[in-house]
Amino acid sequence: MRSRWSSIGRLSTVLVLSGAIVAGTYAFTAANTVPATKAGDGSGAITGYVLSSVHYNLNATNPANIDSVTFTLDSAPVAGSTLRAQLAPAGSWYACTNAGTSVSCTTTAPQATVLAATSLRVIVAD
Repeated sequence: MRSRWSSIGRLSTVLVLSGAIVAGTYAFTAANTVPATKAGDGSGAITGYVLSSVHYNLNATNPANIDSVTFTLDSAPVAGSTLRAQLAPAGSWYACTNAGTSVSCTTTAPQATVLAATSLRVIVAD
């Protein structure tokens, strides 16, 4: 016949070991360092730009070629924005630069022509 104290002793031993394991686990997790991070969800309106003062600069030697397109935006793009222009729906995209609201797009590689220019599409991505 087992004594009542041996059952209590076993239970006490199990509780002490469980407590030690929990304390040891806490000690390891308490030593971890996690840096602060950010996460978020939101939305904003895409309002677009209004172009004005569009000017096609023709080549001085061959006026059938367009050397560049210049125009003005209603507000300055954010610094580092990507600006591109296209003069025909399936045509080449040309890199543009801006100084404030004034934009200039060089259209010489490949050379844009007056005959092929059927539209002006501009993309500005912040």
